[in-house]
Amino acid sequence: MKLNESIRNINKIPELRQRILYTLLLLFVYRLGSHITIPGVDAAAVSGASQSHSNDLFGLFDLFVGGAFARASIFSLGIMPYISASIIIQLLGAVTPYFQKLQKEGEDGRQKISQMTRYGTVVIAALQAWGVSVSLSSPTSFGKVVVPDPGLFFSVTVVILLTAATVFVMWLGEKITERGIGNGISLIIMIGILARFPQALVAEFRSVSLGSKNWIIEIIILAVMAAIVAFVVVLTVGTRRIPVQHAKRVVGRKVYGGSTQYIPMRINTAGVMPIIFAQSIMFLPGTFLSFFPENEVMQSIAAVLSYDSWWYALMFGTMIVFFTYFYTAIAFNPKEVADTMRRQGGFIPGVRPGKSTADFIDNILTRITLPGAISLAIIAILPTFLTKFVNVTQGFAQFFGGTSLLIIVGVGLDTLQQVESHLMMRHYDGFMKSGKTHGRQSR
Repeated sequence: MKLNESIRNINKIPELRQRILYTLLLLFVYRLGSHITIPGVDAAAVSGASQSHSNDLFGLFDLFVGGAFARASIFSLGIMPYISASIIIQLLGAVTPYFQKLQKEGEDGRQKISQMTRYGTVVIAALQAWGVSVSLSSPTSFGKVVVPDPGLFFSVTVVILLTAATVFVMWLGEKITERGIGNGISLIIMIGILARFPQALVAEFRSVSLGSKNWIIEIIILAVMAAIVAFVVVLTVGTRRIPVQHAKRVVGRKVYGGSTQYIPMRINTAGVMPIIFAQSIMFLPGTFLSFFPENEVMQSIAAVLSYDSWWYALMFGTMIVFFTYFYTAIAFNPKEVADTMRRQGGFIPGVRPGKSTADFIDNILTRITLPGAISLAIIAILPTFLTKFVNVTQGFAQFFGGTSLLIIVGVGLDTLQQVESHLMMRHYDGFMKSGKTHGRQSR
């Protein structure tokens, strides 16, 4: 009843209804483009040959773009070049004075950084598109000929077309963020992942119906999956509240302050970005190695870094821990929080204002980020263990844990919060009125 009432409330707000419809329309355009095959490619041949890549890094890349890579679609690269460019710009912002200066210039600086990110997206997309053209043109990549007439003209066409398609997808994401609901880039990634879920679920239950699995074991697996989803939700919304006391001030006949507020510090302050950043970095070696499909040394390195290898799991987990701390340092600055508290007359009980407060907040942030980062890493590499020790299909294992589940939960909750904020501003009950997730709005 409460869900139905919330949906009716959404329909009562014209602006919110238009934003949701606009978002759904652009996501439909993205999914439509992912079914348009690159000119000059035999769609039937590449669809059958791509099954050989279902367990490697290209199969994981295909998961993020909603099957567009397996279909040799014009949206084969998806939004991943933009994510890679964003990572490079943010890393430069942490070590380069010029980018640090841009970050402090306000709106003008953000516009310049956004423009540089777009240029970087074009360069990375062109390089990755070249790798795709080389992979499609080589019979050894798929075990059969998928391009009847390869050559320079085909390679140039693929580079131009895929680069332009990536820029178009980036534009779709920016428009969703500006005029729709939720973060457009994250929603594009999430919708690409969810597009594979029905197929993975059908494949899992088909294996049960054929007798290769026991129904009781499958029920246990689904129960464990539900527990993991619940744990991911708790990890995403969990906070550590720091009390802040405001001193009383008498202005005229009125008394201000004297109240106690809280700084909600999330266990997973970085959200889903460490997963996306780490995944984008892990795509780069596969893209580089795809330029040498006939080189035995390069292919042996690709086998070591394959998605289901232990080395890949170790590197992926380590990168997630690193990017969790890195993005947390960017998203939450203890010094700025301490300075704001001092200007507003607030203080943490038992801690002196200024540098002591900043150190106190930074110490707590470091402590709560460590278990959050380790939990993210364990959940992200969980599908690798499932495919090796548990009889779970590769496609379904991606939703059992791993990057897919973390992105779906994180992006879903953030989008739901934006809908919630629109409802609450107009004095309607939201989806999370009685849940603990509602507390995230206080930040």
